[in-house]
Amino acid sequence: MPDTCDVVVLLSGTGSNLQALIDSDDVKASPATLRAVISNRTDAPGLQRAKNAGIDTRVLDHTAFEGREAFDAALIEIIDTFNPHLVVLAGFMRILSADFVRHYQGRLLNIHPSLLPKYKGLHTHQRALEAQDREHGCSVHFVTEELDGGPLVVQAVIPVESEDTPSSLAQRVHAQEHRIYPLAVRWFAEGRLSLDEQGALLDGQLLPASGHQIQI
Repeated sequence: MPDTCDVVVLLSGTGSNLQALIDSDDVKASPATLRAVISNRTDAPGLQRAKNAGIDTRVLDHTAFEGREAFDAALIEIIDTFNPHLVVLAGFMRILSADFVRHYQGRLLNIHPSLLPKYKGLHTHQRALEAQDREHGCSVHFVTEELDGGPLVVQAVIPVESEDTPSSLAQRVHAQEHRIYPLAVRWFAEGRLSLDEQGALLDGQLLPASGHQIQI
């Protein structure tokens, strides 16, 4: 097991997944250390969650930059001052440039509220209901240049109930996000999870296209 795994978290909003990482026994039992939280929004409630936990915070306002590439270059500079082993996207509402993704190749994770490859992008719960899906869930994946398209690490699968609304489905999916994201971070911090040219590896074994699935 590695001695330490320094983690930087990027967020734009409430930071509920950050709070799950802070509170998780999985993360506490691993070598992961949450070194910094960086937001592109000064009013992101997630910043206060970080401060409450004694984690360094930084703000980089994307509106102050001429385009995505300039913002991402400045963001890389800030992130790299913390020398992270892992960068975690936790509701970071920015599409990342190819240069940014390549810079953190193999050490950049994201969580998405659908069973990828279904429903990339927004409004995933509404789309699952409109399609009359019987199952829905969330996915942790390595980030690549394809939006929501990187190799899957772990998925939580929940049944869609007949009375579900987008709001109720979102609430149940969020609860599972807070379970599987800390688990994926623990695997990475312990040196069990990695990425190579074939895809995501867990304990040296290539994960299936759907990742490690947890049925709820």
